[in-house]
Amino acid sequence: MLSENLALLRKRAGLSQEAAAERIGVSRQTVAKWENGDSVPDALNLDRLAELYDVSADDLLHAVPSADGGLPPRGKFIFGAVTVGDKGQIVIPVKARRAFGIRPGDDLMVLGDAERGLALVRADFFWEAARALGRRKEADR
Repeated sequence: MLSENLALLRKRAGLSQEAAAERIGVSRQTVAKWENGDSVPDALNLDRLAELYDVSADDLLHAVPSADGGLPPRGKFIFGAVTVGDKGQIVIPVKARRAFGIRPGDDLMVLGDAERGLALVRADFFWEAARALGRRKEADR
C-alpha cells in the first residue's frame, strides 16, 4: 500500500520522481525503489514524504485511496461508518478516539446542519468561547 500511495501522491502533486527526490534530499532511484515496493523509506524520509504530500505518515502507510484516487489531507480523517442504536447511541471508532484524545466521560457537543449533517465537537471549546465572549463584553463596558 505504501508504494502505491507514494506513486499516487507524487502524480497528484504533479511531480516527477526527480523533483520529489530533490525536495526530500534523496536520489531519483531511491524514490523509484519506494514506489516499486523494492524498499521502504526510513522514519525521517517517511516524515519528509508526508510533509511534501500534506498527508499523515499513518495515511502514507495504511490509507486506502478513495474512489477518486486520493488520500485525505493531513488532519482530515475518515473513520468509517457507525450504526445508530435503538436509543440513538453511537460508538465512536477507537482510531477516532485516539486521534482526538476522547476518553470515557468527556463531554461532546452535537451540532447539526440540515444540509451537511451532524458533527461532534468538544464541549470545552464552547465553554472557553463563552468565557472569552463574557470577558470581552465586560471589557467593552
